[in-house]
Amino acid sequence: MMWKGKGRGEGGERSEEEGAGGAGGGRGDGIAWEMRPGGMLVQKRCPGEGDSSSAPVPPAAAAAAPMVRVRVAYGAARHEVCISSQATFGGLKKLLAGETGLQPAEQRLLYKGKERENGEYLDTCGVKNRSKIVLVEDPASVERRYLERRRMAKVEGVKRAVSDASMEIDKLADQVNAMEKSISNGTKVADVQISTLVELLMRQAIRVDAIPAEGEGEAAFQKNLQAKRVQKCVETLDVLKVSNARIKHVVITTKWETFESPTRTPWEFFD
Repeated sequence: MMWKGKGRGEGGERSEEEGAGGAGGGRGDGIAWEMRPGGMLVQKRCPGEGDSSSAPVPPAAAAAAPMVRVRVAYGAARHEVCISSQATFGGLKKLLAGETGLQPAEQRLLYKGKERENGEYLDTCGVKNRSKIVLVEDPASVERRYLERRRMAKVEGVKRAVSDASMEIDKLADQVNAMEKSISNGTKVADVQISTLVELLMRQAIRVDAIPAEGEGEAAFQKNLQAKRVQKCVETLDVLKVSNARIKHVVITTKWETFESPTRTPWEFFD
């Protein structure tokens, strides 16, 4: 390509030839140019620009960078994204994060059957308007999501188990309180009632102990709390059993007094 300009010296015209990637200008401005697909001449990028889509773009390059609309296929879903042709695939991933819910680190972009790196530029790879790009989720990300779902399901199962045990313990605790009130009022309770209540509480203790809640999470805290409630109820019943044994039965008997039949008084009849 030929460029012509007038010198600032004594006059006269001079011509300069520049290649697609040669040092440009010839006027001491130090700007380098490169040829893009389609014959477009733009300012050459500096090495190590990375994949940041927000990096400052020189005015000359910004004016020469057209916008393209690319089609992105993600499974059965289809997305269309409008982006600068000089953006990187990393910048495209940032735009797709809002559309797909996948973070840039969880995305893999395939164009023309090849996975593209974050630092590769769209126009350099031949991406044009209406080009199709395939988005797939990173396998490591899929595995992490699966493990996270399993962990959350386990946590929910533990919470339900603790909640069910808590409801049963509430009912038994109410019976302990009612029994304590009766014994405090001097009413003797059958020993079998105390023994049965202790047995039911011990069953709940075994049930709570079998719940697989470990660590310092909320589920583990609730599990330990229910275990302490059961222990407190059992200790209360042990004390009530001793107090109940000191109460004596009050036998109320009714003594009936018998009376002899009244003697008959002979009656005399007169005419």
